[in-house]
Amino acid sequence: MGIVVRAAVDGDAGLIASLTRACWAGKIVPSSSGHHETAETVAGDLRHGGAFILLSDDEPVGSVRWLPLDLDPDVWEIVRMGILPGHRGGNLSQHLLEAVVHTALESGATELRLAIRGDQPMLIDFYSAMEFELADELEHSHAGDAEPSPRVMRRMLL
Repeated sequence: MGIVVRAAVDGDAGLIASLTRACWAGKIVPSSSGHHETAETVAGDLRHGGAFILLSDDEPVGSVRWLPLDLDPDVWEIVRMGILPGHRGGNLSQHLLEAVVHTALESGATELRLAIRGDQPMLIDFYSAMEFELADELEHSHAGDAEPSPRVMRRMLL
């Protein structure tokens, strides 16, 4: 299996929106805005932050985005990470996460943050192994009103 992670470009907005909806179907609570992703939403995220697409044997099977905080652009939030159902279980999301960490380090970002929903506590161990720590004092800026606030994890880069 050939795994490649590539940076997304503007023309990938539709692909990323479709990947997000497919990755989240049946896994993420229906009230999540990720189920309603559009190419326009993703294009805005690409302009403000960035994204990576994960390919397995040249087939897009996952993606991740990051957005700098408005009040502190050196802090990035990792959002909308997902792997298609038929490709889960092989730690493929680790490739996406490592790409974001590497890009953040190259860009001079000082901190990465991500959210863990209450129905996915097993992810805490995964992200802890990637040097993230729980930061219960922080709130996730993209949390929806229709669901409980997720827990935030952070990784200091400097």
